[in-house]
Amino acid sequence: MLAVSPRVRRRVALVGLVSLLGALVLLPSLAPATVEEQRARLPPPADRAQCANPIEGVWKSLRWYPGNEAWYSFVLEIHQNGNRLTGQIDAYSWDTAPNVSEPGPCLPGLSHWVVTQTAEGTVDGLRLNLHGTRWQVRQVMCGPRPFGYNLDNFSGVIDTALQEFQSVNNDGGAQVDEPTVFRRIRCFEPPQQPHPIVRPPSFHPPRRRWGCDR
Repeated sequence: MLAVSPRVRRRVALVGLVSLLGALVLLPSLAPATVEEQRARLPPPADRAQCANPIEGVWKSLRWYPGNEAWYSFVLEIHQNGNRLTGQIDAYSWDTAPNVSEPGPCLPGLSHWVVTQTAEGTVDGLRLNLHGTRWQVRQVMCGPRPFGYNLDNFSGVIDTALQEFQSVNNDGGAQVDEPTVFRRIRCFEPPQQPHPIVRPPSFHPPRRRWGCDR
């Protein structure tokens, strides 16, 4: 996730701590709302009947991060080989208001960009970890490009009934155990079996017989 300066991080952490304590004291029922709100915004899941592997596929999240004052939509592409995972993490970020979950038109002061990370990880049953190994800016639609980025690190459990990867993100910076809910939106097509090559039999025209009995 986009790196945040220590001064801003301390200020955001203090404000966040005060807000969190107030919410927990005054409105205890709001504590788990972040997960439910994320779940409500996600697109429908892929058809489980079409997904032979419970891990592999394309997984998507969408949530507002107060510490970064921006929306982030992470898209994971996960491939499995035994207990090893490989793939890609795409981070889409835009800084519209907290109640506007879609990026708006490019206006002065608006930031909207995409960072791509190569990724690897491990899986144990339905518990997995997927973390970025290297990042690069893929596209900038609005505002300045990111010059610093903390590699994302998602760990958690897959709920096969909901087609969800219920994870937390620890990026080594401002994000510490940040709840991030992914939904699998696409499964990979099974590899096509090679079509057998059948050579047609050689064709020999019937012999013509010459003579009176033809």
